[in-house]
Amino acid sequence: MSKTQPAAYSPVHILLHWAIAALIFFQLVFGESIKDLGRALRGDGTPDAMTAFMGNAHIWVGIAVLVLTVLRLIVRARFGVPAPIPASRVQELAARGGHGLLYLLMIFVPITGLLAWYGGIREAGELHELAKPLFIILIALHVAGALYHHFALKDRTMKRMITSRT
Repeated sequence: MSKTQPAAYSPVHILLHWAIAALIFFQLVFGESIKDLGRALRGDGTPDAMTAFMGNAHIWVGIAVLVLTVLRLIVRARFGVPAPIPASRVQELAARGGHGLLYLLMIFVPITGLLAWYGGIREAGELHELAKPLFIILIALHVAGALYHHFALKDRTMKRMITSRT
C-alpha cells in the first residue's frame, strides 16, 4: 500500500464522500420503510408496491453504503489523503475520532441490518436501530465542524471536499 500524501483529495475521494453522504441521508429519512415491509411480510405476506419498493430500497442502499465505504477505505489506503490543515491538538483529536466513528458506523450499521433482515438476528436489529441517533449526532458534529472551519476559521478544510484543485 502506498504511503503517499497527495496535495488534495482526488475526484474519486470527493465523489465517494458525497455519494455515501447522500445514501446515508436517504437512509435516515426513509429508513423506517423497512419496518413497514417487515410488518407487511409478517402479516398477510403481501406488501403494497410502495412498501415493497421502499423496504427493498433501504436494503440495497444500505448495501451500497457498505460497498462504497469499503471502496473509500481502499482508495484512502492506496492513494492517501491530504495532510490535515494545521489545528489545535484538541481539534485534530476530535476530527480523527469523529471520522473514525463515522467510518465504523458506515460499516457496522449495514452489517447489523443485513444480519437482522437476512439472518433473523434480533439483537443485530436492535443494534442497527440504536445506531441511528448516534449517526445523526456524528453527522451533525461533522457538518458543524466543517461549517466552523469554513466560516469561523476561514481555512480550506471544507473546500477540500468540494474540489480537487489546490
